[in-house]
Amino acid sequence: MKKIIKLIVNGEKVEAAVEPNRTLVQLLREDLGLTGTKHGCGLGDCGACTVILDGKPVNSCLVLAAQADGREVLTIEGLAENGKLHPIQQAFVDKGAIQCGFCTPGMILSAKALLDATPNPTEVEIRTAISGNLCRCTGYQKIVEAIQAAGQALAGTEVS
Repeated sequence: MKKIIKLIVNGEKVEAAVEPNRTLVQLLREDLGLTGTKHGCGLGDCGACTVILDGKPVNSCLVLAAQADGREVLTIEGLAENGKLHPIQQAFVDKGAIQCGFCTPGMILSAKALLDATPNPTEVEIRTAISGNLCRCTGYQKIVEAIQAAGQALAGTEVS
């Protein structure tokens, strides 16, 4: 039996009827058309489906949609404003931290959660924060550099 849930997705109120076994990633991608959130392993190992739920990064494949009732979700589509990339997104572009792009939304959202909590993270803190996000293309160094640059840009201390 479907349950009506209400949540805020990328700043907008959403109401949806969901089956009890429907995951948050399914709701976002299939029902709301927010395909930036990727469905990867479905086991919580790869991080491709990472979104921010009430300020914390979560694997949306492990969260039932019904568990998001009354909560706030931020997806990659909610970062850019007025057609302008968020500083974290821009840093990923500038630093060449994007290759195939499959892991990128989850990486960026994990980075956002980190930078929201720790504006000037160390390299170890960055690597720990993205440790749940797997990338097969970049080797992580450019991703770490992008997150460092984004932190500097957000703090207004951008160094070229």
